[in-house]
Amino acid sequence: MKPDKSENSHINDNELSNDLKNHNMFWIFGYGSLIWKTNFPFIKKHPGYIKGYTRRFYQFSPDHRGTNDLSRVWGIAYAIENRDIDNVCAGLDLREQAGYTKKVVQFHTKTNENQIPSEVTVYIADENNEWFAGEASIQQIASRIAVCSGTSGSNPEYVHKLAAEMRRIAPEEDDKHLFELELALKSIENKKGKQIL
Repeated sequence: MKPDKSENSHINDNELSNDLKNHNMFWIFGYGSLIWKTNFPFIKKHPGYIKGYTRRFYQFSPDHRGTNDLSRVWGIAYAIENRDIDNVCAGLDLREQAGYTKKVVQFHTKTNENQIPSEVTVYIADENNEWFAGEASIQQIASRIAVCSGTSGSNPEYVHKLAAEMRRIAPEEDDKHLFELELALKSIENKKGKQIL
């Protein structure tokens, strides 16, 4: 994700908010594979978004699948009980080790239920990390993603699952970068399929 610096005055770099840890629940925000691949305990979840960021596939990944104009990024906030915070954070620190840092940001949702978090912890990769790939065209990104895979699966699988989940949790949102990338990947996959026949 790319920060939109004009809207990020609420971010507390590298520090988990003591206020979040001292409540009965701690909230983690997932905007990529955490939406469908939660390998940690949580007691509730809410779809919503954070402001001041854009979802971009400008990050290399040395271990998993690969990474990721919106002024907000949709995903899911997961409530973690106090007794599980240390284990969940340790697991996520390992999972998101390639260039991601923890930040506390405001959370927004269209749900009116009780116990909606006002802040969530999210792992952000900005352009200052060693794995930042830099901006590229949709076609360049799609071509790179089409041939890469890692211990968590293939890059195309990641893009297709993320696009499907975005349509499910935020059907009214047009995540242009993600959906254009999905179309470009489908085009590459269709051409490969025809070559095999």
